[in-house]
Amino acid sequence: MNPLSRLTAALLAAALLAPPPAEAQQLAKDLFGAHKLPSAQEPTPIGSYSKGCAAGLLKMPENGPHWQAMRLSRNRNWGHPVMVEFLMDLSYAASQIGWGKGLYIGDISQPRGGPMLTGHASHQIGLDADIWWLAPQRLDLSVAERESLSSIPMRSADQKSVTRAWGPTAHNLLKIAASDPRVDRIFVAAAIKLEICRTAKKSDTAWLQKIRPVAGHDTHFHVRLKCPAGTRFCETQTPTVSDLSKGGNGCDETLTWWVTDYLNPPKATGKKDPNEEDPPKKKHPRQFTLADLPNQCQAVLASD
Repeated sequence: MNPLSRLTAALLAAALLAPPPAEAQQLAKDLFGAHKLPSAQEPTPIGSYSKGCAAGLLKMPENGPHWQAMRLSRNRNWGHPVMVEFLMDLSYAASQIGWGKGLYIGDISQPRGGPMLTGHASHQIGLDADIWWLAPQRLDLSVAERESLSSIPMRSADQKSVTRAWGPTAHNLLKIAASDPRVDRIFVAAAIKLEICRTAKKSDTAWLQKIRPVAGHDTHFHVRLKCPAGTRFCETQTPTVSDLSKGGNGCDETLTWWVTDYLNPPKATGKKDPNEEDPPKKKHPRQFTLADLPNQCQAVLASD
């Protein structure tokens, strides 16, 4: 039996077995956060970006000709091979367009993916990565420097405009990343999307629609890759830009939502019905138990 067949058999077997009650109720962040190394399985993203795990992840090298991995103490520089290859390719492209010497790469995933002890809700299946907006002038940072150095913000304090750090090179870096067929979407500060939309050309639609405004992405941009071909347990994400079928780029939606609904939200009208029940609160990934994740994640945790 080849390695892929063994993995498939293990995952299918795990899917048919329920975890012991005690283990099922353990917080998934504690179970996955405890592993320092990946599972001895074929690389496989399992579940969704915010509710899953990953088998057989590869470690992004801490140093490369055009990159350095940051915050090594977190042990989150593990990704699916497609992600590691993408980051290496993008770092080379960044160095060629004058984005410093390449890239400073932030969090990807834990060794076995899954919910994290702190921070991200996503980054659970080895297909998400944060890339700092600080263009590297050095690629010989010590481990200590990588813990203390900080990135820079790309949006103003009022969240309506980009900072002076933004410019044609940053624009080109995003365009190169979003134009890659492996990329599903890229999360940025809304001010960046607004700035790109103001200067967009008709030919920019194909890549610009992948740029999505999300709060909390001021000092980095977050690349999310598509499920690689043949990964049957990976859940494809549904597009969120409604006018894609018409060749849209999300700019109209972005301008309307960010300027009106987010920065200047409409006032609530009327009083709440005292008999109306509040909707149930959605679990945060750090509240997930093992039972909340795909059954195949049991095999990932159990693998040597």
